[in-house]
Amino acid sequence: MPQLRELYDSHSAYWRDMSRVIPALASIAAFAAGVFADYGATIYASARASNSVTDIILSNTPVYDVDGFFVYGAMALIVFIFGVCVLNPRRIPFTLYSLAVLFFIRAAFITLTHLGPFPDQTSITASESIGIYFSKFFFGDDLFFSNHTAIPYMMALVYWHRTWLRYIFLAWSVAFAITVLLGHIHYSIDVASAYFITYSIYRFAIWAFPREYALFHEYSN
Repeated sequence: MPQLRELYDSHSAYWRDMSRVIPALASIAAFAAGVFADYGATIYASARASNSVTDIILSNTPVYDVDGFFVYGAMALIVFIFGVCVLNPRRIPFTLYSLAVLFFIRAAFITLTHLGPFPDQTSITASESIGIYFSKFFFGDDLFFSNHTAIPYMMALVYWHRTWLRYIFLAWSVAFAITVLLGHIHYSIDVASAYFITYSIYRFAIWAFPREYALFHEYSN
């Protein structure tokens, strides 16, 4: 198929150019480090979680069973982001650096204040089928700020110039925001703040990684 051949040629040319391979590998390493920092911070915050607090939305909304979309929607998002990067390897460095910075900053935030989860939280039964280690990325007392809301919104900002991707990621972010509130998985402040914090992180990523940002926009596709 011509499309597959074009994709193969694109990757072949990209991964033979050491000036681009090194930044790509560095971004992958930074992303992995960010994921583990977020993971470690989640364990830390969960071990030190204290009492819950009231919330203007959660206290006035019944809890709903949202575990299916909460878990498998997140897994689908991961696969989708991977696919978007695979379609154009020039997207990899800036995409992964943006997410890495997001994870590192979130890890710092969730270690500061150790609120307990809201009392009537949805039961996440989907965790039984995805493994104990993977499930820890989804289930813990890592409340501030909402990763489910922030990650697709970050991707919407990164791919803002691609209209269809922008709206897909924005819709994903809003759907996750509603999901975590209906399931009482996050406090409303965790969700609302995610949009403002994520935008600031995106602007910081542009400043911190100008070459990767320029490479990302080298071609509009």
